[in-house]
Amino acid sequence: MARLSVKATGRRGALLGLVILLAALSSLAAEPLERLEGEGFDHYTLALTWHPGFCESRSRPPRECRDPTLHEGADRGFVLHGLWPSLPARFAERGVDRRRWWREGCFLETPRPDGSFCRAHPPLDLPAALGQALDIAMPGRASCLGRYQYAKHAACLALPEAAYFAASVALVEAVNDSAFGAFVTLNQGGEVERNALINAFEAAFGQGTGRALRLECHGRGNRLLTEVRIGIDAERLADFPTGDSLVHQDRGRCATRVRIATLD
Repeated sequence: MARLSVKATGRRGALLGLVILLAALSSLAAEPLERLEGEGFDHYTLALTWHPGFCESRSRPPRECRDPTLHEGADRGFVLHGLWPSLPARFAERGVDRRRWWREGCFLETPRPDGSFCRAHPPLDLPAALGQALDIAMPGRASCLGRYQYAKHAACLALPEAAYFAASVALVEAVNDSAFGAFVTLNQGGEVERNALINAFEAAFGQGTGRALRLECHGRGNRLLTEVRIGIDAERLADFPTGDSLVHQDRGRCATRVRIATLD
């Protein structure tokens, strides 16, 4: 996907930039994030799963791990876990702290119903082409992960479903098309230094940008890579992956050497 540079000086500029970003997806989204301006959050966390590592880390792997027909996105690189807005000002004003927002999200206002993701949340209303793209980018849709992610992280912020997921797909593609995505894919099946992953990220996105990357690992000694999380300025979403679109993340807990699993 081509990089777009839209110099936004405020929330309105960010909205215009996002319109351009979505247009680059061949109009997969029906509308831009028209109501983003009033929601008052600072940044997004783009959570991308390394699917083989996630599946290996689960004692009871879900369907998207067991069914090889759902692995097309994983064969391309990272897959989508979610796009998570940071703590909105109106929640902070009610005394909600960041930890509680990450834990409960929009369920603070609309409690999560009982049952599985598929039974608890209604189907997403997406154009057919976008739905197909999301199926590839998010294998977890087989377990209705997309429904859950939208209900928890976006529904209460008036983010239109189509625009939200079109942007998410575009961001996944941008990472997988980068030198960082290529480095991880090239090294699957082996081990790399944790700092080598950070250095590869900085080589792809600019010196000092490694602070925007959080590595998530599981398994014995936290050596199995399962996910990366990237901080993105809410006003610069359309500028991703330029360095000035990125914001710092807390450090993860990966060991000094990290194993990058591959699908069997």
